[in-house]
Amino acid sequence: MITGFTQVVAVIGHPINQVKSPENFNRYFAQQQMDSVMIPIDIEPDAVAGYLNALRGWKNMSGVLVTVPHKQRVAALLDELSPRAMHLNAVNVVRKLPDGRLKGDMLDGVGFLLAAKEHNFQSSGKKALLSGCGGVGSAIAWGLCEAGATHLAIYDQNPAMQQSLFNRLATHFPHVHLSSLPETLQDIDILINGSPAGMVGFDPLPIPPALLETLTSATHVADVVTAPVMTPLLTFAQQRGCVIQTGPEMALAQMKLMGEFIGAMPQQEEAAA
Repeated sequence: MITGFTQVVAVIGHPINQVKSPENFNRYFAQQQMDSVMIPIDIEPDAVAGYLNALRGWKNMSGVLVTVPHKQRVAALLDELSPRAMHLNAVNVVRKLPDGRLKGDMLDGVGFLLAAKEHNFQSSGKKALLSGCGGVGSAIAWGLCEAGATHLAIYDQNPAMQQSLFNRLATHFPHVHLSSLPETLQDIDILINGSPAGMVGFDPLPIPPALLETLTSATHVADVVTAPVMTPLLTFAQQRGCVIQTGPEMALAQMKLMGEFIGAMPQQEEAAA
């Protein structure tokens, strides 16, 4: 039951009906008998700045999760960023500091790698193909490079976004071989959709169908989309015999880190930045 004592956290996005965080967090709050609630907030981009200003004085809201399309917009409006978020110019968590300032971090890459580890996938020495160079895709690319991937191909329907991420990665990870779309997926160890492709209203596939036809069962295939759980990409990959990794698996893997950061869960140790 929500009372005047209930502590509130939120997840903001546009749209918001695809997110799994309220379900996961509110189940946790109930299990732990915590007087807390997570609410979903569907907020248009032009209203984000006003919302963040309100958060500074919102006494019973300690922090928020940030999802598409606000991750980069929010990063530009905060008072402090973790080194990782600063490099990526994107955040997916915001917490309110005691003095009212707002600090952000980007945990999507950490969460993705934790979910991959559950499937016994290790990035070190591997070749990866990532589609989607926005906030979540950039974080995953950064995480793969930090974890020791030797080859990373990146693709985005927006050439400027693709080039921007390429330049950033080339500067910070000169030892990683970077490229655009390969001619075949036969040598790719992991294929990742870090874009909205597969969600209702977006393109069904994150890469050209002809390239996807070269997929073999040796490739680990992951998708960040949470609704539907089985995207066209994952359905195709499953039919090819691939190990698949769903969006909700990634969300669940980073839930504890996110909860600690925004003050929704007891904090043991902060995620390395």
